Amino acid sequence: MKTKTAMLALVAGLGLAPFTASADSTVKFWYHFDNPDNPMSDLVSKFEAANPGIKIDAQNVPWNSYYDNLYTAIVGGNAPDAAMLKMHALPRLTEMEALEPLDERIAAWDGREDLLDNLLDLTKAEDGKQYYLPIQYVALYLYYRADMLQEAGIEPPQTCEALRDAAVKLTRDTNGDGKIDTYGFGFRGAKSGHEHWGPFTLSRTGVALDDSLNSEAGVAGTQFLVDLFRNDKVFPPSAPNDGFQEIIGAFKSGVTAMTIHHIGSSNDLVEALGDKVSATIVPECGGGRWTTFGDESTAVLANASDKDAAWKWISFLSTTGNNALFNTATGQLPVTKSDTAAWDRHEKRFIDATQESLPFAKLLPASSATPEFVNTVWPTNMQRALNGEITAQQMNEAIAKLFAEN
Repeated sequence: MKTKTAMLALVAGLGLAPFTASADSTVKFWYHFDNPDNPMSDLVSKFEAANPGIKIDAQNVPWNSYYDNLYTAIVGGNAPDAAMLKMHALPRLTEMEALEPLDERIAAWDGREDLLDNLLDLTKAEDGKQYYLPIQYVALYLYYRADMLQEAGIEPPQTCEALRDAAVKLTRDTNGDGKIDTYGFGFRGAKSGHEHWGPFTLSRTGVALDDSLNSEAGVAGTQFLVDLFRNDKVFPPSAPNDGFQEIIGAFKSGVTAMTIHHIGSSNDLVEALGDKVSATIVPECGGGRWTTFGDESTAVLANASDKDAAWKWISFLSTTGNNALFNTATGQLPVTKSDTAAWDRHEKRFIDATQESLPFAKLLPASSATPEFVNTVWPTNMQRALNGEITAQQMNEAIAKLFAEN
């Protein structure tokens, strides 16, 4: 401790910042952008011009294999110096001791006060440390076809019951051929579909990702969705296997009238549908509302060859102006107050739906069970429940057991 104190005193005496990158450093940075209009090269050029001696090797890693590649690289000793990360990966990464704590660096960072309120609290690890620096965010809400609802004389649904009634009315044969060609709701039964299940189950009073899923209220939430598919038939038949591309494609083409996603889809939907698409918060079900707080952050990896250079790069990406440029490719919202005030990349109705969702938006638990829940346990059991292979109660029991054992 005395040695560390003496070193800090020496640094202060020389007029240097405690976190100073070494000369001639290269920061290997992993990120994932699907957007071909990628601003990363501009950001790298701007950073390198302002920070002579630090080079950024930015590698765009495909999303479908992003975390498999990352975990393999960490175990193999070939991890990047910094990376984009989601909260669901934090428990596993901290168990692997793969991340560098950022608390001292964030405390000394000039950009901290410009971050939106509560983002650092939402992205804090279970051990109380800050390993992540927020870089973008969303909150999921209900998309609806305003033209279809207006034609049917339906208001945007604000409760589970109203959503069911609307979905039933909107499921119909529109061309008179005797076959249903429009369904009331586009449900995501494949991976990440827990974001559709949560608003109907985790919204209910006293229900969370624990043994309370086995309560009457918890089972009722899952049963509500199963009934929408099996009894009311307001989901497309493909729903048990539908992922992101399927639900958005069906909504754009008019196969579905409502679905759940975030602002990242809004520009694409407006391009296809114009004013026919709108949004509202997810419905109140069983006493409350629940939606996903969707996050992306950056982190410095523990094995980084120059941690100070890596920190300098990720903090640059979360600084006003740079953060706005970064998010032109992501379709999500900036994390700085200054960039948010000037944001014009999305139409106001979708920004409003996002902001109105924040009071009840939640992150999944910082548990080692969460990645398995997201990737395996939820989609497997939801598909089986929708197909009638297991009951809603059995599905909830499987999820509750997973979290109880971890």
